[in-house]
Amino acid sequence: MSKRILLISSSTVYGRGYLDHVEEEIRGFLGSVKEVLFVPFAQHDLNAYEAMAHKRFQKMGHRLKSIHHYDDMPEAVRSAEAIFIGGGNTFRLLKGLYDAGVLEQIHKRVEAGVPYIGSSAGSIVACPTLKTTKDMPVVQPPSFDALRLVDFQISPHYLDPDPASTHMGETQEERINQFLEENDRTVIGLREGTLLRIENGGILLKGSTRARIFRRGHAPVEKEPGLRLDEFLHA
Repeated sequence: MSKRILLISSSTVYGRGYLDHVEEEIRGFLGSVKEVLFVPFAQHDLNAYEAMAHKRFQKMGHRLKSIHHYDDMPEAVRSAEAIFIGGGNTFRLLKGLYDAGVLEQIHKRVEAGVPYIGSSAGSIVACPTLKTTKDMPVVQPPSFDALRLVDFQISPHYLDPDPASTHMGETQEERINQFLEENDRTVIGLREGTLLRIENGGILLKGSTRARIFRRGHAPVEKEPGLRLDEFLHA
């Protein structure tokens, strides 16, 4: 069965509430799904995070229950209709997935066709590794290896250099180029307001602005919403 994956750059955009800018996309993606399994490990207060996500998904017509309420978390994944992993700290999230023993179960279920939604950190862990995160390593996961739902990397919240800035630190583009010096894997810079919809073997860029694609040995490429990225990326 073909994988169905929705990878969102950010849960909020300026001037709008939690998941407001992607409500229509999430509704269309989930369709008749009644209950979504939520993975809140990217945040410290799991109950507060669940409450916020539950309220938002209920408004969209879907029940949501957090995985941390289950005694057998791998079984919760095995029986899930759909999975949503929210944003926060990527190191904390990946460690939580390892600690819960659900990394391989989520991989298997999504490969079998269970819909997966990731936002920010939840989008990064869909990749082979968390090496393109911008987060501080507040905890140490057993490995940087992530869910491997796609074979490219995502850099969410991608920001272009500000020519008027006096900041002397590395730009996000420079950091991605450092990654490519050590890793031969395509990286897509997802600006806020953008998302990837992966289904039927194709990868579609959607949202309100462009994405920037980085490949070792090539100049970066800009792509507009509405374009398929299959030639650069593989699901």
